[in-house]
Amino acid sequence: MPVSFNPWCRDAWGGAYTIEQYRNKIESFHGYPAPGLFIGGKMVDMALSRLPEGRLFDAISETGNCLPDAIQVLTPCTIGNGWLRVFTFGKFALSLYDKQTGRGVRVYLDPEKLSGWKEIDSWFFRKIPKAQQDRDALESEIFRAGDQILEAVAVQVHPAGLAKAGVGERNICPRCGESYPLRHGALCRACAGASPYIQNERQE
Repeated sequence: MPVSFNPWCRDAWGGAYTIEQYRNKIESFHGYPAPGLFIGGKMVDMALSRLPEGRLFDAISETGNCLPDAIQVLTPCTIGNGWLRVFTFGKFALSLYDKQTGRGVRVYLDPEKLSGWKEIDSWFFRKIPKAQQDRDALESEIFRAGDQILEAVAVQVHPAGLAKAGVGERNICPRCGESYPLRHGALCRACAGASPYIQNERQE
């Protein structure tokens, strides 16, 4: 596939990436060039272009799939620094918004705009198994579609969502003996039943 000479996406630091340059970035970060990350890169680019220059911003991803990595590759917002929050709504949407005011822009993949894009529509709505998808045809269609399949709207983040909650006072869990935020209750959340592990034992 020929390299595009027009930037596919830009980052928050002023960098501009061709398709192949962005492919290399997401491969090194995400592990492989997922279609959702190509679309996600265009979504971040679209949101950045609508934000006032020089403003500090936070980010929201409305899915845990692909979009958080596009945000982390192209902006300073990461899960680790707390500037990116992930809501598991299962919606292919992201927002960038002013840290202080909460005003920003939400970009989402618009299902109504997919009717003319057969490969993207089949991929997005899982109409055919992943193993049977034509990866080259899908990527080609994504690159041709660009931001034509996206929609951007102004948003206002709820004031409660602007406050950064610290760990606060710590307590020692009487069951596991580890420290946890006291505001979680009498037990840490893991011991209260939210642990992802079948057994939570110390390794000697």
